[in-house]
Amino acid sequence: MIRVTVLGILCWVHAAAAGTHSLHFFGVATSEGTETPEYVTVDMLDDVQISYFDSTMKKPISRSDWINETMGRKFWETLTPYILYDHDMIQWSLRNTVQHFNHTGVHTYQDAGGCELDDDGTRRSYLYHMYDGKDFISFDVETKNWIAAVPQAVFYKNKLEADTAWQQINLDYHTQGCYHLLEWYLQYGMKTLQRKVRPEVTLIQRKAQESAGTDVICHVTGFYPREVEVNWIRDGEALLEEGVWSGEVLPNEDRTYQLRKILTVSPEDQKKHSYSCQVDHASLDEKMDVKWVPEAALNMGFVAGGVLAALGLIIAVIIGALIWKKRASAKEQSDASSNSSNSTNDDRCDPIAEKLMKQTE
Repeated sequence: MIRVTVLGILCWVHAAAAGTHSLHFFGVATSEGTETPEYVTVDMLDDVQISYFDSTMKKPISRSDWINETMGRKFWETLTPYILYDHDMIQWSLRNTVQHFNHTGVHTYQDAGGCELDDDGTRRSYLYHMYDGKDFISFDVETKNWIAAVPQAVFYKNKLEADTAWQQINLDYHTQGCYHLLEWYLQYGMKTLQRKVRPEVTLIQRKAQESAGTDVICHVTGFYPREVEVNWIRDGEALLEEGVWSGEVLPNEDRTYQLRKILTVSPEDQKKHSYSCQVDHASLDEKMDVKWVPEAALNMGFVAGGVLAALGLIIAVIIGALIWKKRASAKEQSDASSNSSNSTNDDRCDPIAEKLMKQTE
């Protein structure tokens, strides 16, 4: 799997805050020497994947059933050219950057962009790029300028700002097109986000690795939406924090989610107390309590519930891009007024720009 995150891979995209909806894209291009596609991109509406595209495919594919409906097809026809354009853009970016630095071997280039819309009408949009997992350059929608995160990115800033066709397409998408698509979705595709699926809870017992105690895994899976609260309770009332390890909320293949919480119980405490896993979710009328019975748990097997089997590479792309977004938006950008560096012969990044320009007129 391509390593595309600075802070680690065991994280997942957090859904937008209540009252906020988002449309995001995440892409990664790889230069050479891996068994993965040279390019992969996904689009997300809130926490729902709606498209997938890689360099082995002729065209993007939809991941949402509602897109096959009448208004959904119109949405898809509008979104697809932007997906194809990002495909060309990120490959152009990687090629130019590798040539500029005279690099060989395996290198990666990532981009992440999109928009968010609050219920009160507040809008936000962003676009960030990374090279080899590090902040490289970003686009300031307000000032319409590219900002180099490091001095080495100034050459690329100059290339982008010199390409007026790309600049216009980029600006139109992050000020108009993205919000238009998002509002369209909220009108015709909200049933995807409004569904509620009850969780399934399984308790699994195993010997603790670092003590004489017992690890009890509360495996909660198959729930939607993503937000869930899972706690270990002692004697029916005491919420436990010490001795509890919590995993990340992870996606299943069927667009539901799963979470594990592990409680380590000493032999002494196991004799004196009772323990239960408590789950609170929007699909439940009341909290679900599943009591741990040691004798019954001895023969239980662990059911993974579809852990990332088909989405491993996609998730890595989204993870790295979103973590990077949060890091980049929280710090001040460096001054990008350095002198221009060497350019390459490939000066254009708009192989389908004319088509998009006509659509946005």
